[in-house]
This record gives sequence, structure tokens and C-alpha cells, in this order.
Amino acid sequence: MNVKEESVELKTHISRKKVALILYCVAFIAYLVYGLQPVDASNYNIDDELIIPDIGLITDVTSLTLDGNELNTPDTIVGSYSQAKNKTLLIGHSSTVLGKLHELNLDDVVRFNEKTYRIVSIATVLKSNVDMNKILEASDKDTVVLMTCAGKDLGNGDASHRLIVTAIR
Repeated sequence: MNVKEESVELKTHISRKKVALILYCVAFIAYLVYGLQPVDASNYNIDDELIIPDIGLITDVTSLTLDGNELNTPDTIVGSYSQAKNKTLLIGHSSTVLGKLHELNLDDVVRFNEKTYRIVSIATVLKSNVDMNKILEASDKDTVVLMTCAGKDLGNGDASHRLIVTAIR
């Protein structure tokens, strides 16, 4: 690595730290002003970090395993699941960690597993029409799919639709 590359890498690293510090400060102020609870990841093994600057999200990510045919979503952080090459599903509750996911736009940036992705698709799909086989199938390009509840609240911690955001590296 030459001096110019090292300088760019250092600037990028410093910029990420500044963004992270600002977002943590905003979260702390929100906690003080609105009584919002900070993310409690102490009950999970933390494997990665998810950063979505356009919605001010920095959260820990824990790996999930199937429980029968279900993935149990963590309450306050994001869970990740992968069963095929180049594809990772990231899930979280819309009432907590992914509450602002609906504010994202095409071409916004998602940072996961120290890689940067660009959003290429945003869709709200009726829960019964979600094809998990398609969501989890292998991809030619490194892909993350973020999913959370959307639509009508069904009253049991569930909703009528799923918001599905696809980002490609």
C-alpha cells in the first residue's frame, strides 16, 4: 500500500469514527429527552455491525439459526441469517431497531460486515406473498436483504406486510 492509499484509508477510517460518534451522541440525546432506551445487546453474541447513515442507524448484529421454520428476531438489535452464497438476510423489529427503514431511498448506503452496499430495491409485500426461498437464494453479487414488519398492526407483535430492502455490493 502506498502513502496515498494509506492516507485515503486513514481519512475514511476517521470519517467513519466521526459519523459513529455523532450518531451515538444523537441516540444519547434522544434517550435523555424522550426516554428512549439504548440498544441492549448483552443477551446476544455480537457478530457484526450494521450502519445505515441516512436513517442514523448503528446497531449490533447477531447470527440467527432456524428454529423449525422460523427465525426468532432479537428485540432490540438486528439478526442475520444466511444459507446461500453471497446472500444475507438481516431482520429486526419495526417497533425498535428498524423503525426508520421505510425512510430509505434507492442508492442509499448500507454498511454491513465492513462492506458497503447500495440499495437497489425497496418493496412492501403482503406477508402471505413473501417468498422466503427467493429471499434466501444464492446471488451472483454480494447482497444483503433487510426485512421488517410494515402495514396494519395485527396486535400480536406482527403486521400485515413486510418491508423488504435489497442492497448489492
